[in-house]
Amino acid sequence: MTLTRPTADAADAGAAGRRQATRRALALLALVAVAALIPLLGPRTALTGTGEAAAPGVAGIALLRAVLFAALCVPAGELFAARLARRVPGAPRVDAPQSWAAYAAVAGFVAALGLASVVATGNLVPRHVADLDLGGLYASREGRLALLEVNAFAVAWFCARSRLPGAQVWPLAAVALAEALRAHPAAEHAQLTGSGLTLVHVICAALWAGGLLHVLRLLRAWRAADAGGGAGPGTATGSAAGTAGSAAGAALLGGYARVAAVLFAVITASGVWSSLRRMPAGTVMDQLTTTAYGRTLLAKVLLVTAVAVLALCARLRLRRARDPLGARSPARAEVVVLGVVVAVSGLLTALPLPIRW
Repeated sequence: MTLTRPTADAADAGAAGRRQATRRALALLALVAVAALIPLLGPRTALTGTGEAAAPGVAGIALLRAVLFAALCVPAGELFAARLARRVPGAPRVDAPQSWAAYAAVAGFVAALGLASVVATGNLVPRHVADLDLGGLYASREGRLALLEVNAFAVAWFCARSRLPGAQVWPLAAVALAEALRAHPAAEHAQLTGSGLTLVHVICAALWAGGLLHVLRLLRAWRAADAGGGAGPGTATGSAAGTAGSAAGAALLGGYARVAAVLFAVITASGVWSSLRRMPAGTVMDQLTTTAYGRTLLAKVLLVTAVAVLALCARLRLRRARDPLGARSPARAEVVVLGVVVAVSGLLTALPLPIRW
């Protein structure tokens, strides 16, 4: 009796864990599907009634840019969250969750390659391989930036698979710089100012969204380690381990929340400044409803506002709740909405600008 019952309990726990993992996988697939629909269906909705004409293949370009942004967020967030975790006193000594950086690098490489193929055909959707002018990529500024992104993701993959994953910071920084330069052509007035604002905005957004995702993954790994510790849940050792794990998790969430508040302030300031450069203050209210860029920007602002409310709820729970780890619930909702923000950002970069420089 004493031998069979623990075995049965362990089997039940294993089955419950597999069911939970299946539910998480299905939820992730559903989220990815919803996020993909935004850039695919968004252009038609945003352009309706504006009288503007979008570039050929705008839906596909928006999807590729959303994938590229997500591929930048995931590894950057892993590096950021891992750095925060190393500073947490008494953190459980468990293996870190499996890195997604290599998978993100592959996705980013494919997306960057697709965007480079569009540039190679004169910003048209390629129909045949013969349409591609790969040599012409070296002859234009936009082509060289597209090649830089392709190569940077390839290098990031090698770094993620190496013994020095922290080296990913350099190719990831190259991607962010390429995006900042691409978004502001040389003919634009005060190009360096615009590129600088976009660079800061992209880096802070990647750390905010990707960092929260990996913090939640770390918390789940720490919680699993506490629950599966050597001592039973009713023993003094098991209780002490669970208390220590909860304290470390609360410390990690608190550390992230403090940095995220600064990131949010910088993202807001750089975003507002960039928007005012695109849409002068006297025309903002009109263009937010009459241009595709303005409508999409308004949707992004509303989503970011929802993220800020969820972040505030998580911070209040972290400070005032009896169980500080109750902040995970609004944090999970926050990371889902941030995923939608990334998809909307991809759409925003593909739509025609309201002002021609």
